[in-house]
Amino acid sequence: MSPAIVVNAAVEGIVDAAIVRRLLENSHLALGEVYGKKGKGHLIQKINAYNLAARFAPWIVLMDLDRDDECAPPFRYSKLPDPAPYLCFRIAVRTIESWLLADRENLSRFLAVAVSIIPNDPENLDNPKETSVNIARRSRRKGIREGMVPRPGSGRTTGPTYSSRIIEFASKDWCPATASRRADSLKRAIRCLERFVHEAI
Repeated sequence: MSPAIVVNAAVEGIVDAAIVRRLLENSHLALGEVYGKKGKGHLIQKINAYNLAARFAPWIVLMDLDRDDECAPPFRYSKLPDPAPYLCFRIAVRTIESWLLADRENLSRFLAVAVSIIPNDPENLDNPKETSVNIARRSRRKGIREGMVPRPGSGRTTGPTYSSRIIEFASKDWCPATASRRADSLKRAIRCLERFVHEAI
């Protein structure tokens, strides 16, 4: 069996890094170095450097669309009009949580909630992260509710274990292939990564 193709990554934060690792595993690729993890602004500042590196080796750069544009293609073009041959520059619509919400059945089991309260079309949500927190608020498990939901008066948007729980789900239970049926930006990311497998590098 030939060794897996190694893909370097640049992401906004630790949650995104876990999701990229799972995406690469799903496409039979190996994760190399992970850069960034200092927010979206930092990624945008460094995008040309990542693009230069992707002239010679496979890279994925992943960031959220947020409310910066109506859809991903014009936003991506505005940041990098001429991507290198080995660069997958992908945008999650509107945040990376939409890709996790798109795997409704597995997420409902993980959060111990009814699948019916998880939206069918997560990429049309204004704030998928807030939606994820509100779903966790209805969990049958006390540990989920107290960990993922911010404490009253804390001034925070997420609870103390929000990131670690999301990473746990993304790493162990999330199925990218299933989720891609409800998240077009995820489907496009998977297709981009699979190009590394099918084309000679």
